[in-house]
Amino acid sequence: MSLKEWFGKGPKGDWVDIGAPKKKGKFQPCGRKSAKKSKRKYPKCVPRSTASKMTASQRKSAVTRKRLKAQGVGGKPTMVKTFTKKKKNVRRKKVKK
Repeated sequence: MSLKEWFGKGPKGDWVDIGAPKKKGKFQPCGRKSAKKSKRKYPKCVPRSTASKMTASQRKSAVTRKRLKAQGVGGKPTMVKTFTKKKKNVRRKKVKK
């Protein structure tokens, strides 16, 4: 599978930037033309189907975690999980002495 197929429209494509939302819940296409010329911040891209299922707070969390990391270290893209694991509240029982 080529990158054009992966990021293009199709059964496994159609990726969007959740860090640059449009009005009425729509998203801009993934990526940007040039990092130096673009006014847009570093993109956090996910499939459109995943983006539509995410809440606003989940999108904000994913974008924030992505932008906090150093980008392009060693010439490789920086990967950040889209969803974090839920923390379990563990209650400890008090032991009577």
